[in-house]
Amino acid sequence: MNILDWKTKQNNVEVPFCPARVVLQDFTGIPAMVDFAAMREAVRSAGGDPVKVNPACPTDLTVDHSLQIDFSKCAIQNAPNPGGGDPQKPMAKLSPLKAQPRKLPCRGQTGCKGPCSTGDSGRHSGQFSAQIENTPILCPFHLQPVPEPETVLKNQEMEFGRNRERLQFFKWSSKVFKNISVIPPETGMAHQVNLEYLSRVVFEVKDFLYPDSVVGTDSHTTMVNGLGILGWGVGGIETEAVMLGMPVTLTLPEVVGCELTGTASPLATSIDIVVSITKHLKQADVAGKFVEFFGSGVSQLSVADRTTIANMCPEYGAILSFFPVDNVTLKHLKHTGFDKAKLEVMEAYLKAVKLFRNDESSSREPEYSQVVQISLSSIIPYVSGPKRSQDRVAVNNMKSDFQACLNEKSGVKGFQIAAEKQNDVVPVQYEGNEYKLSHGCIVIAAVISCTNNCNPSVMLAAGLLAKKAVEAGLAVKPYIRTSLSPGSGMVTHYLSSSGVLPYLSKLGFEVVGYGCSTCVGNTAPLPEAIRNAIKQGDIIACGVLSGTKNFEGRLCDCVRANYLASPPLVVAYAIAGTVRIDFETEPLGTGFNGKSIYLRDIWPTRKELHTVEEECVISSMFKELKEKMEKGNKRWNLLEAPESTLFPWDLKSTYIRCPSFFDKLAKEPVSPQPIENAHVLLYLGDSVTTDHISPAGSIARSSAAAKYLTNKGLTPREFNSYGARRGNDAVMTRGTFANIKLLNKFIGKPAPKTIHFPSGQTLDVFEAAELYQREGTPVIILAGKKYGLGSSRDWAAKGPFLLGVKAVLAESYEKVHRSQLIGIGIAPLQFLPGENPSTLGLTGREQFSILFPPELSPGMTLDIKTSTGKVFSVIALFENDMEITLYKYGGSLNFVARRFL
Repeated sequence: MNILDWKTKQNNVEVPFCPARVVLQDFTGIPAMVDFAAMREAVRSAGGDPVKVNPACPTDLTVDHSLQIDFSKCAIQNAPNPGGGDPQKPMAKLSPLKAQPRKLPCRGQTGCKGPCSTGDSGRHSGQFSAQIENTPILCPFHLQPVPEPETVLKNQEMEFGRNRERLQFFKWSSKVFKNISVIPPETGMAHQVNLEYLSRVVFEVKDFLYPDSVVGTDSHTTMVNGLGILGWGVGGIETEAVMLGMPVTLTLPEVVGCELTGTASPLATSIDIVVSITKHLKQADVAGKFVEFFGSGVSQLSVADRTTIANMCPEYGAILSFFPVDNVTLKHLKHTGFDKAKLEVMEAYLKAVKLFRNDESSSREPEYSQVVQISLSSIIPYVSGPKRSQDRVAVNNMKSDFQACLNEKSGVKGFQIAAEKQNDVVPVQYEGNEYKLSHGCIVIAAVISCTNNCNPSVMLAAGLLAKKAVEAGLAVKPYIRTSLSPGSGMVTHYLSSSGVLPYLSKLGFEVVGYGCSTCVGNTAPLPEAIRNAIKQGDIIACGVLSGTKNFEGRLCDCVRANYLASPPLVVAYAIAGTVRIDFETEPLGTGFNGKSIYLRDIWPTRKELHTVEEECVISSMFKELKEKMEKGNKRWNLLEAPESTLFPWDLKSTYIRCPSFFDKLAKEPVSPQPIENAHVLLYLGDSVTTDHISPAGSIARSSAAAKYLTNKGLTPREFNSYGARRGNDAVMTRGTFANIKLLNKFIGKPAPKTIHFPSGQTLDVFEAAELYQREGTPVIILAGKKYGLGSSRDWAAKGPFLLGVKAVLAESYEKVHRSQLIGIGIAPLQFLPGENPSTLGLTGREQFSILFPPELSPGMTLDIKTSTGKVFSVIALFENDMEITLYKYGGSLNFVARRFL
């Protein structure tokens, strides 16, 4: 009844929702599964049956975040003359899906021996056992199958080597827990695996039909809405509760209708459409709302375009962005291998329950809480940066915008470089040649085909641009850290079969592996000479990537400006070597015969893209990829793992440790305890991200986590990343607030430090928290607007909890992170409108006392008293009664675990 009466009930009533399934990726999946293993231990200790501890909701865990780029660049790039012929002349043109008609020697590609020909069977010596089945890499200039590039094999070997403990734990989980399926490494990214393999659209169980729906531990779970599947990201803690059969409880949201009209410019790619829509919806204030797309423009978008748009909804604050199933969706599903009979049942069912979108229908469009209109015809190419994804820059304004960033005061965009230093040039010797670095120089360029760039057209555009660039005689400077990380083997397949992969490799964009890498900070260090030059000249070096996150310092601590761009623009900027270029008036470089080559000379047309996409992105790829995923890979299949009911914890392990969350497993709830005389652990500003709170990248050698690992006998080369060690609470607690870009107002500059009161010592955040705990002093956090922005990350709540944080007091919160705080037992408190620490005259050096009433209610006001005598009111940011219940039990994990006692 509440849903039917949505006009009066939205934003006022709770709606429980039980999704059909759950998806996890390994960074957030490992703490979830470690918690399940720990829950079995706790249930056994309390006299219960540990075998009963299993997910009630079907759960798929994709191991895709453990890949690191240890090896990059292509052997082809260093070959004296790939393909033979006159090295001074343009390379022979290749047609998609067609081999060269003459025999030529292959050079620089491991395993490809001697001449190839179109009639050759493709057999070569030196085959590698780890070759990806059914997705062959082709001989660069003859398009005949050869083993995978050595780079991929080396990165795979490193991945399995450094993550063996984690992988064995995942395999144990898949054996002993019911309703858990683990997708092994090197299969693909969770988002694309979800789209290409896991999605059902309509479930059919024992002749009962119901819509597919999903929640996941990644904010980009929303990508699946482009396929007509309702799904969104929730916190890892909340996900664990869903896995155990609890519904997702949310306040009935407003549903915003986004009407798309017109057709996008030929030069605008999917990412241009995404960031344009992101800007419009951000301005429309859709935070905490559902968005549904309709209008004539929707039919102009492929499913790949739709998933690209749906993927970015966390960036504009919506819970999800939904594209209903229509004829375009059904056509896509047919090409991806869905059974004809199943599609007929699906179509009939969706039409019967009015979930099918029909352009030809004469009936009116659905009624929405609000309508936003966007014309696709107005969209032009953009990039986003240099520090935030919402800061869009028109490509034709890039040069002037970067100049403005140099002039602007340090902040969300500015770098505050003195005018006399803005044209500084630092010479550097690299591989026997001298290069010159200046502000705006590019040192990282990563083509990543995940989430907003999974669309085949943008990846093929990058490949075709690379092909034309190489044929024109352009190259990328060797010190630029280039990489190509496909979202799945299917991407490699169509790049290979279209004939563009060798040209990407020639420019340094060689396949480095399958999984999240640059986006999550897993980039190999820059060459020492380049790092030193950047630091010596205080150069604002740049990274450009086709990912979704560009927070300052995320890619590399010495790369301060990071731009998100479409894959072809990543390649273009890499060739240019700088962001200080006007593509309209300045050439990318000099080609053969000294000719200036402009971007317009090598940019592929929509007709070229359409032709190649039709020939290369075919249904067989999806079929073969599904077969590959079902078979697994040889390393995974041979990996041994225990089969005991309880996990055999290794006390020496630095990856997997039994956490302490269930040490005080409560059978009955208790009244919220007062927080008395708490000190402020950190005094933070606006837009503190989950990356700031719980970084996912490399472990700095001077950090508290590094000290812990060193004491365990590990060398820096063995540290791995924070994301890989999320199964160890000792590492993750020490890694909390360890981001080098954390700006604590107590310190006054970016550093993972704080001040302990009343001693006044400047300490690592972990060391200060440890000292407070020894003293028996509770701590709180003061923050500004949008606390917890970014990816959903359970350790961004678990870490502060283990540091002793009892409450966070902020001006506003990111929705998912707020629920995570409640789910672990931390109270989210919010200043009254118009108030903040400055207006209240707070310094953060006071002590704070907070009294909770015996009966909390959603959104009630609490009083806080400081040691200086000041009293002010705040809002207890509990949205519904269920959240209050979870808080009383000490979080959702303890609430769910007691059901097994």
